[in-house]
Amino acid sequence: MSVTVQEQVFAIIAEHGQIDAKTITPESTLADLGIASLEAMEIVFDIEEHFDINLPDRDPNFDTDTAQGLIDAIDQGLQQKAASSGLDARLG
Repeated sequence: MSVTVQEQVFAIIAEHGQIDAKTITPESTLADLGIASLEAMEIVFDIEEHFDINLPDRDPNFDTDTAQGLIDAIDQGLQQKAASSGLDARLG
C-alpha cells in the first residue's frame, strides 16, 4: 500500500513539531500545531527535498498556513514536475 502525499506531509509536520501525526487534519494550521514561522520554513524545505520539487516562495496563491495548503502546493509541484519530465523526454 502506497503512502499518500497527505500522510507524508503529516509525518514531516509531526516530526518537526514533535507531535503525533494523528492529531493533524487538513484544516490544521501550523500555528495551531505550535509550529513557529522558522520551523514552518524548515518544513517547507524538507517537503521540497522529500518530493524533489520547488514550492513557490512569493506566490500569493501559495498557502502554507494549513496542512491542506501544503498538500495542494505539493500536488501542483508534482504535476509540473511530471509535465516537465514528459516534455524533456519528448525533446531529448
